[in-house]
Amino acid sequence: MDPRIDENIAAGLEEVLEDDGRPSSKRSAADVLVEIALERGEFFHAPDGKPYVSLNVGDHRETHPLRGAAFRDWLARSFYEEKRKAPGTQAVQNALGVLAGEALYGGDERAAHVRLGGSDDVIYLDLGDPNWSIVEITAAGWTVGSGPAVRMRRPSGFAPLPVPVPDGSLDELRPFVNVATEADFQLLVGFMVGALRPCGPYPVPVLHGEHGSAKSTTARMMRNLLDPSTAPLRAQSREPRDLAVSAENSRVLAFDNLSHLPGWFSDALCRLATGGGFSVRTLYENAEETIFEAMRPVILNGIEEIATRADLLDRALILYLPTIKRRRSEKALWAAFERARPRILGALLDAASCAMRNISTTKLEVLPRMADFAEWVVAAEPALPWQPGAFMRAYTDNRSAAHEIALEASPIAGSVRQLAAQGFEGRAKDLLAAMNELVDENTIRSKEWPKSPPAARNALLRIAPDLRAIGVEIHVGDRRSPGPIRIRTQETVATVATVANPLGDRSVERRFDARHDGSGVGHDGWDDGSEGSDSAPDDGSDGSDGSLRSHSHGANRFDEATDEQLDLADRIVERHGGAA
Repeated sequence: MDPRIDENIAAGLEEVLEDDGRPSSKRSAADVLVEIALERGEFFHAPDGKPYVSLNVGDHRETHPLRGAAFRDWLARSFYEEKRKAPGTQAVQNALGVLAGEALYGGDERAAHVRLGGSDDVIYLDLGDPNWSIVEITAAGWTVGSGPAVRMRRPSGFAPLPVPVPDGSLDELRPFVNVATEADFQLLVGFMVGALRPCGPYPVPVLHGEHGSAKSTTARMMRNLLDPSTAPLRAQSREPRDLAVSAENSRVLAFDNLSHLPGWFSDALCRLATGGGFSVRTLYENAEETIFEAMRPVILNGIEEIATRADLLDRALILYLPTIKRRRSEKALWAAFERARPRILGALLDAASCAMRNISTTKLEVLPRMADFAEWVVAAEPALPWQPGAFMRAYTDNRSAAHEIALEASPIAGSVRQLAAQGFEGRAKDLLAAMNELVDENTIRSKEWPKSPPAARNALLRIAPDLRAIGVEIHVGDRRSPGPIRIRTQETVATVATVANPLGDRSVERRFDARHDGSGVGHDGWDDGSEGSDSAPDDGSDGSDGSLRSHSHGANRFDEATDEQLDLADRIVERHGGAA
């Protein structure tokens, strides 16, 4: 045969020609491969359209991506066992095309899980051993067995968990994680218990500390209890595609020694924590798009305060690790951890089972951010080594600290807080001008400082939830019907509401919009101070404050006042310290 002929074509010719060059009546290698696969495998597709195959191998079942290396190897080996020769590359490719069509159009739609899958009633945890053993977790407890009802796949780097041991305690984890306080330990354990839920949301623990505070070791141990890997800690992803592929092939992601989070990476971590997709162009295609959708537990660590954007901090658990004063050798530490790991894993499974038992009756008085996660951990508290209610206290305090971090990281927060103390009302251009007057020229010229009114408005929107959490009330008008931006502290509003009215013996209790409609109730939801109102901020889940209500009887306070009289009232307010 001419050596210039492509080897794939040559292999294909050998399949269909007899030794003397005449057409063969035998089946092609591609047909044989298809028949073998259909006889021994079950083909299906995931909700995102990716084709998979489940194979009976020995006494267990394995699930693989149809176009993955593992299934290709299985096909080649099966062909060799039957024909005692290797199939051609083109034959394998042709067979995969046929089998992909079978999975997409002839197979059922099923999810293919990595490490953990299930529902509200039963959770399956893949132990990763050669027998494909699984742990089945229900409200009644957990058992080790095989043959889960859901499909589990094992990407490259997948490492085994130990066989869990019952009657363990999470107190055994304390010597191996370097946290500063009992509250931090509760948050760390709460994250791991929450990571055993099949669906999110999942908070993002961010481990801070100096050199020598065991940040990487703590993160590695957390991952080894949930989703061990041959490469447990990773560097920061360079682009969204890299992060999407990592999330597709891992149950838990752990990023090590970070010094800065680019905006796109911070936003992508938010989507991983609470749900969202990644859209990238399919390789080698001009018009095809590949969608990655996943919700995954993520662990971050770094010396600096790497989570500074308010949306990521809103999903974060900030843990500061102290410097280790008495060290142990790595060999001794990991040997002790491996001895304790089966019992610690068993205790985590006990907590997950307890949460499944109690979740339907667990109700929080006030729903925090990541409410589903918080309810799950509270439901598990009878199986956790602390008193009921301790986790929510730790979580609430941690959320408050996160708000302060977000404000410290924002270039405009200090200026906005000064404006709030005075009381501000105006358009975005007025806001930018007012902030510019409060900072020096170097700050204005810095890259982070907003250079235009829309940028100032967007910067304010980003930190608005954090400002509300510390008592600064914010209103930003909708772009479709833009109104003035209003910024006040609760103290400013209270001062304005209690100054005596020079027009009579009634209190002023002036609304910011009173001069416009005479109603005593503005268009933005601010309280007018009338009897029965509640000036405490709501949870800030949307742009308004749900607890600031309209009171129609407040209209009588202003229907007789002129603009001049109201201006006089303003001056009296200022004279009495209303702009503190």
